[in-house]
Amino acid sequence: MVKFLNKNNLLKNDMFNLAEKLWPINRSITGKGIRESLRVIKKILPKLKIYSIKSGTKVFDWQVPLEWEINEGWIKKPDGKKICDLKNNNLHVISYSTPINKKVSLEQLKKNLFSIPKMPNAIPYVTTYYKRNWGFCLTNNEKIKLKKGTYEVFIDSKLFKGCLNYGELLIKGKSKKEIFLSTYLCHPSLANNELSGPVVTTFLAKWIQSLKNKYYSYRIIFIPETIGSISYLSRNLFTMKKNIYAGFNISCVGDERTYSYLQSRKGNTISDKIVKHVLKFIYPKYKNYSWKERGSDERQYCAPLIDLPVAALMRSKYGAYPEWHTSLDKLGKVVTKKGLLGGFNALQLCLEAIEKNYYIKTKVLGEPQLGKRGLYPSISTPESSATIKSKDVHLLLQLLTWGDGEHNLLDIADKLDEPIWNLYNIVDILKKEKLIETKLHKF
Repeated sequence: MVKFLNKNNLLKNDMFNLAEKLWPINRSITGKGIRESLRVIKKILPKLKIYSIKSGTKVFDWQVPLEWEINEGWIKKPDGKKICDLKNNNLHVISYSTPINKKVSLEQLKKNLFSIPKMPNAIPYVTTYYKRNWGFCLTNNEKIKLKKGTYEVFIDSKLFKGCLNYGELLIKGKSKKEIFLSTYLCHPSLANNELSGPVVTTFLAKWIQSLKNKYYSYRIIFIPETIGSISYLSRNLFTMKKNIYAGFNISCVGDERTYSYLQSRKGNTISDKIVKHVLKFIYPKYKNYSWKERGSDERQYCAPLIDLPVAALMRSKYGAYPEWHTSLDKLGKVVTKKGLLGGFNALQLCLEAIEKNYYIKTKVLGEPQLGKRGLYPSISTPESSATIKSKDVHLLLQLLTWGDGEHNLLDIADKLDEPIWNLYNIVDILKKEKLIETKLHKF
C-alpha cells in the first residue's frame, strides 16, 4: 500500500466540521432539509447554483413527487411517555409519512412499526416516497418491551405541490470535455451512506477550482438519489452525452475499513480503468463489485440509451457494511476524519490521473542520447553523474520506448506495473528536454 501525500490535518478537520453541520438536518428527496443542506455547501462553494423542478414535472418515465414537510412526530405510550420522537432522532419517522393524529391499539400500531430483530439496538432508515403511508422506526429492544394498551400516534406532516431541488457547479477548463461528479444529499443523519459523499465532493470541488491550467471542465452535482439523477438527466442529457469523458458517482467514502470499486455497465470506460489502477496501488485488497451489484445513481447514468462513463470508487460499499441504513451509521464511529481524507485522496488521484493521462510521442529517431543531457550515468556507478535517480532513469527509458503516440500514460503505467503518478515527473523532464510531445488524445 502506498502512503498518500495529502495528510492535511486542516482538510480532515474542515471535512468533518462540514459533516457535523449537515448531520442534524432532516433531509429527504424534497423539502426544507435538502435546501438547507445545499445552502450550507454553497457557503464553501459560492458558485454552486441551486435549481428547482416543480412537483408533477415529467422526467423520463417518472414524475417529480410532491414536496414533503414534517414538523413533529411521536408515539405516546399508555403511560403517557413519548417514544419515537422525531426531535430525538430524525430516523424515528418514516420519510414521506402522511399526517396522522389518532389512538390505536398495540396490534394496530405494530403494522406501522419497523425495527431490525438481528440488530436490536439499531433504528432502521425506512422510506415511503411513492406510496401514501405512515410509520415509525425504533430499536427492536424498544419494540419488544411495548405493552398492550392504547397508543397515541401523531405526525405533523404535509405533502403539497412544491419542488425538487439540486445543486450544480460547472467549472470550466480548456476543453469542453467534462469530468462528471455526482453525489446524493437526501438521507437524514446517516454518516457513510450520505454525508461522506457530499462532504468529500464539496472539498474535491474546492480543490478543482484551485487548479491552474486544467484541461477538462467539471460538472459537479448534489442531488436527491434516484429521482434527482433522473430529473437531472432529463434536463441535461444531450449536453452530457456530448461532453462527458469520465465520471464518478460518489457515495460511502468516509469509513476506514476498505476501498471498493463498482464498475460501470460497460466495465471498460476510462473511469473504470482509472479507478482500478488507483486502487491497485493504494489498497491492493480492494473489493471489486460487478454491475449486477449496483444500487445507487450509477443505475441511471449507465442505463441503456444513456450509457455515460460513470463508475464508483467507495470505501465500504452501501449495503455491504453492518450499520448501513441504520442509526448506527454514525459520525466519529463509522465515518472518521481519517476515513474521509482517504476517500478524498483516492478520488483526487483519479482526477489527477485523468488530467495527466497524456498520449506520449517521442521526437527523436532511435534512442536519444541521455548522457549529454545529464539524464544517464556517465560511468557504471548507478547514481554517478546523473541528475535523476537510477529508478527514474529506468522509468524514463521505459516511457520513451512506449512513446509511439498510440499509448497514453495509463497504458504505459499498466505495462510497467507502476503507479501513474510515478511517471508525472518523468514526463515533465522529457518535455523540458524536448524529447517528447504530449496530447490528451491520440496523435
